[in-house]
Amino acid sequence: MSHPAVDLSLLKPYLENVAHRGRTMLLPALHYAQSLYGWLPREVQVEISHALRVPQADIHGVIEFYTMLYNEPTAKKVIRVCEDSACSLGGCHELMQAIETQLGLRPGETAADGQITYEHVPCLGMCELAPAALNGERPAANLSPDAVPAFLEGRYPEAQGNSYGEPRHLLARVGKVDPTSLNDYRAHGGYIGLTNALQMTPEQVIEMAEKTGIVGRGGAMFPTGRKWRFTRGAPGTPAEKHIVINADESEPGTFKDRYLLEDDPFSVIEAATLAGYAVGAENGWIFVRGEYPRAFHRLTHAVEQARAAGYLGREIMGQPGFHFDIEVRLGAGAYICGEETALFEAIEGKRGFPRIKPPFPTTHGLFYQPTVINNVETMVAVLVAFNLGVEEWLKLGTAQSPGTKLFCLSGNIAKPGLYELPFGLTVREIIEMAGGVPGNKKVQAVLMGGAAGVFIGPDKLDTRLTYEDTRQANIPLGSGVIMVFDETADLRQAMYELARFFAHESCGKCFPCQLGTQRQLELLDHIAHNGGAKPTDKQTLLDVGFTMTETSLCGLGQTAASAIVSAIHLWPELVTAEG
Repeated sequence: MSHPAVDLSLLKPYLENVAHRGRTMLLPALHYAQSLYGWLPREVQVEISHALRVPQADIHGVIEFYTMLYNEPTAKKVIRVCEDSACSLGGCHELMQAIETQLGLRPGETAADGQITYEHVPCLGMCELAPAALNGERPAANLSPDAVPAFLEGRYPEAQGNSYGEPRHLLARVGKVDPTSLNDYRAHGGYIGLTNALQMTPEQVIEMAEKTGIVGRGGAMFPTGRKWRFTRGAPGTPAEKHIVINADESEPGTFKDRYLLEDDPFSVIEAATLAGYAVGAENGWIFVRGEYPRAFHRLTHAVEQARAAGYLGREIMGQPGFHFDIEVRLGAGAYICGEETALFEAIEGKRGFPRIKPPFPTTHGLFYQPTVINNVETMVAVLVAFNLGVEEWLKLGTAQSPGTKLFCLSGNIAKPGLYELPFGLTVREIIEMAGGVPGNKKVQAVLMGGAAGVFIGPDKLDTRLTYEDTRQANIPLGSGVIMVFDETADLRQAMYELARFFAHESCGKCFPCQLGTQRQLELLDHIAHNGGAKPTDKQTLLDVGFTMTETSLCGLGQTAASAIVSAIHLWPELVTAEG
């Protein structure tokens, strides 16, 4: 395949505008350049290196790190088909065969005319719409082999999510407002929470955040108000403090933040602004995973509208001395960037390697300055509490788990989708609320908390979904994932797919995770596809899992074996020679 000469005049005006920002603009510059050329030729890398004053070796390292950046010839349009657990249950393998037949391509290949590149990819964050795929930036859901021609030609309808539950507070505007309209947002209660907060001192806002009882909804469960208090008290001026929203949900089974990002983006902006006022931070950042192009564009548009209307920038809403603005950053395909310190590294223009902690982000976060970093749902939950009033918020859920939670239901379930529900319902009740298992089949297993969670059997379906009950049952609530496997599902295949995901996503910084995830994958590939288990496999998998859990640097390696080890304990026959 021949390639035209690189016309650097297309890139230079952009680089001239951002050069003064230096290395922090590396990821945006790479995205912009790739949108121009389809890939990142050496001449482009050299031009970016000179403009941003970043060594060429570092630029090459960043490109190699992210799966959605290419330093080899690639088409401008990439077809990405998800191959992880929920999509596997939904029939992605038949879909892939149909696409490969029509395109005449294997995964990783580019068409002879240079128009299309075809890839199998990890989770696209559309698990409730499985099987899912991206045609360039166009998301498609519930794809069947018959739909392949329309999908490839761009005629297939864009994916639209399904949201359910009562009472709807976090999702109150989802599906009901125009996500591109600030006026529509305001007409449906927008900026009431921030207005209420500005009637209080920042200290009073933090006290109120603490009273809500809201903890991290991405899985860490650290008290949100306490995190804000620590950051406010850290040394530094407002210009040296940051609010970061982690919108890099990339774990199989998790898709809750996508709804807020795509269908209620102004709420995310308002929530970040409220946090900025409380903490005394002038800098806001929203880091969106690369597989969410629609969310990125809607957020970027929403930030521009909010800034033009005086909800971002200087003297916000006429409040003297209250300055806060937001930058939206797009990731490029790396699950590890959901780890908070790896996300900081990505924004700073480096490979997304996690840092050693301590020090912690509240004192040494983004640019090693005091930083609040919260998950999208966490931030919006605080905003909702300020809209409702703390007393009303505390009436929802339980005493130790107040409010509502977003639950991601996928797999063998009649009505997959995102459910907003008060804490306290059981797993069984939520499954029944979602229509149960199709075909009157029985539940074989449920993956709780996501790929980094655990499997439970039918005997645990009556566990109440609260922080206190799941903690007692040793079940992680995590990001609210409930992925159902019916009695016909192949759990060996599910274990293999989880192992494949973590082996693909390990950043390689620490050996226990780098080597452990590969060894785990090799063992489960053999068990699932190449002859079954050997007598030593069960103990080897447990040993590998123990080593990763106890010695890995960050949460990825520490949880990469969690679901697999839980399955081994529940169903040892899956990985024994007798099984």
